[in-house]
Amino acid sequence: METLEFIIHPDGRVEETVTGIVGASCTEVTAVIEASLGRVLDRELTADHFAEQTVTEGATVTANQTYGQWS
Repeated sequence: METLEFIIHPDGRVEETVTGIVGASCTEVTAVIEASLGRVLDRELTADHFAEQTVTEGATVTANQTYGQWS
């Protein structure tokens, strides 16, 4: 189950906790809400944020390497 929890502090700060959303899509889900609330001061990413990192078969990886002279 996807859940968004908001704690509104007496000084006006809003603390948001997202659970049940795997991968980076949690930032997409909360983007509109955060834009309406104001400036984001801090963000702590959970293990769920990194859980959806998959490798696509047949992906091309480009790397630059420099080789020195070998004797």
